[in-house]
Amino acid sequence: MKTFSARPADIRHDWHVVDAEGVPLGRLASHVAQLIRGKHKPTFTPHMDGGDFVVVVNAAKIRITGNKLETKVYFRHTGYMGHERFTPLRDMLEKHPDRVVEKAVFGMLPKNSLSKQRLRHKLKVYSGATHPHAAQQPRPFAVKVSA
Repeated sequence: MKTFSARPADIRHDWHVVDAEGVPLGRLASHVAQLIRGKHKPTFTPHMDGGDFVVVVNAAKIRITGNKLETKVYFRHTGYMGHERFTPLRDMLEKHPDRVVEKAVFGMLPKNSLSKQRLRHKLKVYSGATHPHAAQQPRPFAVKVSA
């Protein structure tokens, strides 16, 4: 048996649309990261970009479990000494729900040169139910939610 290694001619990028309404944030992020990375395909090759494009709709209606609305904070630094900025999850969900999903998916991707490129080009997040990617004919992808 020989190990399969994908070539650029073997790679096909599909489009998926994921409805985030009522789905826990971590479960959504892990499924989306697998789609972006291409691990759901039998032709997965770690050093090639064989993943699919993912459109996430209803990002404002994700489910946050536990006490994360009060305790989870997002960190950023302005570049000046002592200028750390902490934004609570509740404020981030009100102002930029798409960034919450993007940051969660980025945390699930490996930290290499491909991950930022994959995230920037392959993940499209919208807070509402509509998206402008109907021409790509995305297939619906259901994230299994346990009760």
